[in-house]
Amino acid sequence: MGLTQALSTALSGLNATQTGLSLVAGNVANANTPGYVRKTATVVEIGSGTEGSPVQVTSINRMLDEFVQTQLRTESGGAGYADIQGKLYTELQSVYGTPGATSTLESAFNNFTSALQALTTSPDDGPTRTAVVNAAQQLTQQLNSMSDSVQSLRGECELGLSNDVTAANNAMRQIAQINSQMAATTAQDSTAAALEDQRDSYIDQLAKLMDIRVLKTGNNEVSIMTNSGVQLVAGNQASTLSFNAKGTMNALAQWNATPTLSGVGTITLTAPNGSQSDLVANKSIRSGEIAGYLQMRDQVLVQAQNQLDQFAATMASSLSDVTTAGTPATSGLQSGFDVDIGSLKAGNTISLTYTDTASSQQHQITFVRVDNSSALPLSNTATTNPNDTVVGLDFSGGIGSVITQINTALASTGMTASNPSGNTLEILDDGAANTVDVNSLSTTVTATSFTSGNAQLPLFLDGSGAYTGAISSAGSQSVGLAGRIAVNQSVTNDSSLLVNYQTGTSVADSTRPNFMYDQMVSASHEYAASTGIGTVAAPYSGTISGYLGQVISQQSAAANSASSLQQGQDVVLNSLQQRFNDKAGVNVDQEMANLLNLQNSYAANARVMTTINTMLNALMQMGL
Repeated sequence: MGLTQALSTALSGLNATQTGLSLVAGNVANANTPGYVRKTATVVEIGSGTEGSPVQVTSINRMLDEFVQTQLRTESGGAGYADIQGKLYTELQSVYGTPGATSTLESAFNNFTSALQALTTSPDDGPTRTAVVNAAQQLTQQLNSMSDSVQSLRGECELGLSNDVTAANNAMRQIAQINSQMAATTAQDSTAAALEDQRDSYIDQLAKLMDIRVLKTGNNEVSIMTNSGVQLVAGNQASTLSFNAKGTMNALAQWNATPTLSGVGTITLTAPNGSQSDLVANKSIRSGEIAGYLQMRDQVLVQAQNQLDQFAATMASSLSDVTTAGTPATSGLQSGFDVDIGSLKAGNTISLTYTDTASSQQHQITFVRVDNSSALPLSNTATTNPNDTVVGLDFSGGIGSVITQINTALASTGMTASNPSGNTLEILDDGAANTVDVNSLSTTVTATSFTSGNAQLPLFLDGSGAYTGAISSAGSQSVGLAGRIAVNQSVTNDSSLLVNYQTGTSVADSTRPNFMYDQMVSASHEYAASTGIGTVAAPYSGTISGYLGQVISQQSAAANSASSLQQGQDVVLNSLQQRFNDKAGVNVDQEMANLLNLQNSYAANARVMTTINTMLNALMQMGL
């Protein structure tokens, strides 16, 4: 090997060492920079066919464990989901308050029943009646406030989704831009490693918002899609998300796959080629903050509202619903019952029970008055009874039309319906054929008068109107009732209506107070499966206080579960982050040791060059 070759080899070593020193300096300077990954250089021998081959830096390496990085991003999405759930469940718990506290729904209801109990023994006492009115008002105000708070939390979700969509768009756009820059770099370019750090930072941000898969492609680029297969970034092109936020939430504002019927925002993805897809309708986002917000807004908080609405509806209807049994009726060999349906209001019902004599199986049909024909036909889930068949009746065509609709529903049973006079509905069996027996026929009508002669009264109203359980194309009247329920102003103006149920009622008559107290404390009611208490096949049945206890218990259990999930997810995420940092993070002590080795190597290469230079000078002086 000649001196020139030796000089070139020493110079290559010096250059490689300089690169190493530059990387150590960068590592130390960025030891506390978020997202920075430790860099090293790969140095290889360049075969020259002679002794003393020179060296070359072939690549700048980022020291990370890609498998752990993938796991970390998956768990980051899980942690984002769990954090949103934990935060909003905690806020929801504050809406229900601490059990036993004075400002809870439970305490407001107990105060109301205690006031009713006092009224049963002192119905003629003015202050006692006033106390009932005041307690009822406090109870409705508590429901109003809680309903507003639940909808406020849904509005918080809507805002969170809007912010997350903006953040996701920024991350996807930045990733695509860096992909474009990366395509022009080489493995030896230190700029490429720095760009990868930046790109990973944006990918990590995106992973916290939604579940993603990252695939490496050619030209140092990455492709990103959701786990459901929706493309988010491909090369230098990024899709765009849009969110049509609806602003203030109310109980009627619920998600619907049909845009014109949806009362809340949805997330639409527009691909680079212009095609669009609804990520909410397609259930394309399954984890991350966005999935957490969607579940809370469209499921958990909607169910919480349903629970409050069912509580309000049960209180109102249990005091105002009057059930009247039909009177026996016959026509030749046919027998059955008559009922007056003239007082039925939208949502009120006719209940028919009959037995198939061949199988001895009993059946029940519930006819529901519907004043909005667009709501027809009704689902069997329109009532809480899991064993009845529900038939909606459009009353707009008069009694004749109603009879025709009932006969259509009864066509396969052998029973017939008719209108013998006035507003009377008569349903009879098939007479001599004896294939069916009519067991009972009754109506349930909402009382709107205080002095009808019945103990029932319209104490609680839907705003300023009666709560009848009406069903329209927008859904049941019960939706959002907790936010609208109010005490009837007539009772506020005249508390004697709590006692006076007909003309001439004694001021000391406890009939109505006893009825109200029994309905609130002892009577058993069925609750809709949409509350999450019970199921469609086996709805929860119990007292109002028992139902409230179930709701509070369920909410507490769900909040505890969300908290446990959040804590567990944080443990997993922190553990993976530590494993990632152990390899990708900068250890200053290790860098100092590397610096010492590089310093020695640099000095040795420089000494070689100095020695060779001295030898060359000596040769030149000798004239060789």
